[in-house]
Amino acid sequence: MQRIGHVLHVSSSRNVILKAENVPRVGDKVVDETLKSVGKVFDVFGPASSPYVAVKPNVKDPHLFVNSVLYAVPSKPGRKERKKKR
Repeated sequence: MQRIGHVLHVSSSRNVILKAENVPRVGDKVVDETLKSVGKVFDVFGPASSPYVAVKPNVKDPHLFVNSVLYAVPSKPGRKERKKKR
C-alpha cells in the first residue's frame, strides 16, 4: 500500500482530484486511512514533476474525503501483464 496524497477537490464529473506524492498505476484500488474502499485510479495528469491523480469514487458522497489522505493498493498483474516463460 502506498500513499497517493491529499485530496484537493471533487470535479464536476464527480472524480476526486489528488495532488500526487507517489504516482499509482491506472486501475489501482484506492482506500482511506481506515482501509475503506474509496474507488479506483481513473487518470494521472499534469506535469511529470508534480502530477495529479483522478479517482473514480464508488462512495455516495466523495466530498467527505476533501483534505484527507488516500492510499493506493496495487492491483495484481492481469493476464496481459504477466511475464511469459521462455
